Amino acid sequence: MSDIQFGTDGWRGLIGEDFNFANVRRICAAIAQYVRKESSKSSGLIVAYDTRFLSAEAAQAAAEEVAAAGIPVFLTSQPAPTPAASYAVVARGTSGAIVITASHNPFRWNGVKFKAPYGGSASPAIMKKVEAQLARVMRGGARARRAKDAPIEKVDLVTPYLEKLKTLVHLDHIRASGLRFVVDPMYGAARGCLARLFEEARIPCIEIHSDHNPLFPGLNPEPIEPHVAGLKKAVIESAYDAGFASDGDADRIGAVDGKGAFVDSHKIFSLLLRHLVEDLGLNGEVVKTFSTTQLIDKLARKYDLPLHITPIGFKYICDLMLTRNVLIGGEESGGIAVKGHLPERDGVLNALLLAEVMAEKHHGLADLVRELNQEFGPHEYGRVDLEIERDVAHRLVRHVAQKKIGSVAGLDVTAVEDLDGAKMILGEAAWLLVRASGTENLLRLYAEAPGGEQVNAMLGEMTEFARRQK
Repeated sequence: MSDIQFGTDGWRGLIGEDFNFANVRRICAAIAQYVRKESSKSSGLIVAYDTRFLSAEAAQAAAEEVAAAGIPVFLTSQPAPTPAASYAVVARGTSGAIVITASHNPFRWNGVKFKAPYGGSASPAIMKKVEAQLARVMRGGARARRAKDAPIEKVDLVTPYLEKLKTLVHLDHIRASGLRFVVDPMYGAARGCLARLFEEARIPCIEIHSDHNPLFPGLNPEPIEPHVAGLKKAVIESAYDAGFASDGDADRIGAVDGKGAFVDSHKIFSLLLRHLVEDLGLNGEVVKTFSTTQLIDKLARKYDLPLHITPIGFKYICDLMLTRNVLIGGEESGGIAVKGHLPERDGVLNALLLAEVMAEKHHGLADLVRELNQEFGPHEYGRVDLEIERDVAHRLVRHVAQKKIGSVAGLDVTAVEDLDGAKMILGEAAWLLVRASGTENLLRLYAEAPGGEQVNAMLGEMTEFARRQK
């Protein structure tokens, strides 16, 4: 019996090792018991899955476990984006959704996410209750069985979701602009989604990496460099205006400008915030995670919008979106949620909004980023994930938090913040965050500075320091 631990967004494991049908059934039994305990008459659960190896079969096992607990199941008839499952929760009024996915992880991984009745990441409070039920299941506690299984209904989650997205953007404005796009679902669950919307709206587009291949050949399904190399190549060769990539379950976004240059999630977050305020006339509060660019702070100040900074994990953003008037919330990894949709990140919607920005501003992504730099100064970003024993990683974070490092790459440490990990503030325009993974032998390093060489020097020096630790 494997030790199951939930991370910032569900549980993930190696296929054939931690990720197996027995563990999937245990987790789904725990979710079913949580749902029955919270509601004497459940309105059902959505069960969805991505394009990974065994995802469809695991989803069937999940559906059977939930149905055996007497809870009706709406099982997707095809791989579906995670935000499509979240939208179905709200549209159908169900008790939540189980999604079989490992998101952006490499092909050997799969996992389980749980979405709450509000159509977003289950809150820390909800996950504690699920974990309590899981502990009972893992100890061999009796599962909630009924004399007769509830029904399992196959449903189309994708079409209603895409119809909803049509109401959130001006596809006619994008079409009138004459812009052309390359779409890269990275072999993931967004296959045919963004391309379908563009094609129906008669917006020229090319879709790459769209066949069903659970090996994700040549890339990890994460919309960052170097995995967007194919997207860069396609944009340059086709001479199209931009390229959009989504991760394995389509809740994250990455982009490439018309010259093939990568546009990171920090710039996308900033451009969408500016678009919502300046072009669409919306207002509200702004939420960002601890590892996200200072550009957001500057934009929030410019527009006089309250800013909240949360620990890393979209569930913290979701929590605030449920209780406050949040205009936009985003994280370093490319997950962004906007007002008027769901308290949930959505890579397909964000690609559409980014296309809308270009259409409204009559500028390419390179020009839009250049405008940000001219107004607020350059903000370059980098991240490194180091495989290091967990105890060593946590010890290094404590070392930084205790202010035992005085400078990095020639920059003095002027303050240390410890909301999540330990962030060294390096003067007025640079910072470096060290953070240990809660579930893996990983130390994550995040850095921002005015120049790319500075960022690389900071990450390089901290990498060498970390590798010398025993």
